[in-house]
Amino acid sequence: MAVNNEQLDVVIIGAGIAGIGMAYNMLKNRENDSFAVIESRGDIGGTWDYFKYPGLRSDSDMYTYSYSFKPWRDKEYIGSAKRIKDYLHELIQEHNIEEKIRFQTRITSADWSSHTNTWTLIATNRDGSTYKIETKFLITCTGYYDYEQGYLPKFEGYDDFEGDIIHPQKWPDNYDYKGKKVIVIGSGATAFTVVPTMAKDTAHITMLQRSPSYVFSRSSSDGLYRILSKLLPAGLTNRIMRIKYICLLGAIYGLSKCFPNYTRKMLLSGVRKASGNKVDVDKHFSPEYKPWDQRVCMVPDNDLFEAIKCGDASIKTQEIKRFTKKGILLDSGEELTADLIVTATGLKMQFWGGMDISVDGNPVKGNSLTIYKGMMFSQLPNLVTVFGSTTSSWTVKAEIIYGYVCRLLNFMEDKKFKSVFPYLAESSKSVDLLSLKSGYVQRAKEHLPKQGESFPWSSKDFYFTDLLKIKRSKLNDGVLVFDNNSLLSKFHAKQNKKVAPQTKLGTQKVA
Repeated sequence: MAVNNEQLDVVIIGAGIAGIGMAYNMLKNRENDSFAVIESRGDIGGTWDYFKYPGLRSDSDMYTYSYSFKPWRDKEYIGSAKRIKDYLHELIQEHNIEEKIRFQTRITSADWSSHTNTWTLIATNRDGSTYKIETKFLITCTGYYDYEQGYLPKFEGYDDFEGDIIHPQKWPDNYDYKGKKVIVIGSGATAFTVVPTMAKDTAHITMLQRSPSYVFSRSSSDGLYRILSKLLPAGLTNRIMRIKYICLLGAIYGLSKCFPNYTRKMLLSGVRKASGNKVDVDKHFSPEYKPWDQRVCMVPDNDLFEAIKCGDASIKTQEIKRFTKKGILLDSGEELTADLIVTATGLKMQFWGGMDISVDGNPVKGNSLTIYKGMMFSQLPNLVTVFGSTTSSWTVKAEIIYGYVCRLLNFMEDKKFKSVFPYLAESSKSVDLLSLKSGYVQRAKEHLPKQGESFPWSSKDFYFTDLLKIKRSKLNDGVLVFDNNSLLSKFHAKQNKKVAPQTKLGTQKVA
């Protein structure tokens, strides 16, 4: 039922792993606050509910991807989409979180009023009806990509192909690919998941990549967990496993940045061993960029290499000249034939779930903002974005933000403050928000917020640094401005005049 002009203390947008974790922390630490979780879909899970492509799984260990307050109890440390959704459903049932979630509702716009110190949100129901919500604090947990559309390059002859073309982001229900010849275009985590999963049932599947990615192979279960889980309580086992993988990921990332050549040799050596020297590693798994300039892909249980060794799958590293009626013509002149082409060609980045944001009626352009501590934005009041880590599991950074938000709300309540925003002088220098050189980041960087050159305007996206500088940091740090809206309207009115209207991300048609 539609509600008119509802008033809430906090609104959380998104019921994926970030939003559910934030809701849990609100219930535990801010039990007197009225709040709601707004979810555009009909179920929880975000990514794990939306994507349907074969083999969908986490690309990081579940001991750090799961919450610290709910132990991961499976021996497999790579979680399937179904198991992750089951895990999230267990949490919301255990703590009655579902009663806080409003499904099939999308927040299309949010306007901050400096007069009332509230956000006015326009909520749109599935049937098209709308209503308003006034909230004191807004927390967006919408991820960083466009759920509606993925990225699809322009391929010459695209419409000439007589078979099926599917983008993983739009995978049809119950699609039967058994016995088909398949080409998967891509070299990222999606391709490394789809290829070995489909290889079991296809006539043959080829992973066609323009350029290689770094990969490493690991067992899908952890020996230490198998031992500890028999001897220790689940909570203690989970804490030990989290420490192990946080340290391991941190060491690998640090090693990659400090000693890239050594890390490169180590990764390539691992692939040679995993593939049994049945793959041309220098051609197919040796990128030109340094390790962790893009995310490193995981191959659990050698599944991709086993599929290649038994002849069910193969890899091609070449440029595409055009699509043909029967498949794809490569620059070399070779034609790959197929019944199905899977375009695992990447994501489109999108901040705030595509929601329009304004301050006192002045539209806010994402590229006019600078991020503060990886979660708030210059001259944007009472708004936090839960943005997880790109160099380790998403959740470890998200949990740092949960704690910070609750501390900030407690501080504002204690001091009777109604508004807060990080203030940044216009003359301050800025750099790109993300250091990753992945295609989806490069395509979107002109539309994204920036970061500064030093903390708190610069986030190194490194767990131990964030833990030291954010978790117990002083709230009244001289950067956050409390209950002083005089700077806001003037700043945003000026920005609105000097910045041309921004093209929204996610407008290209995808198969």
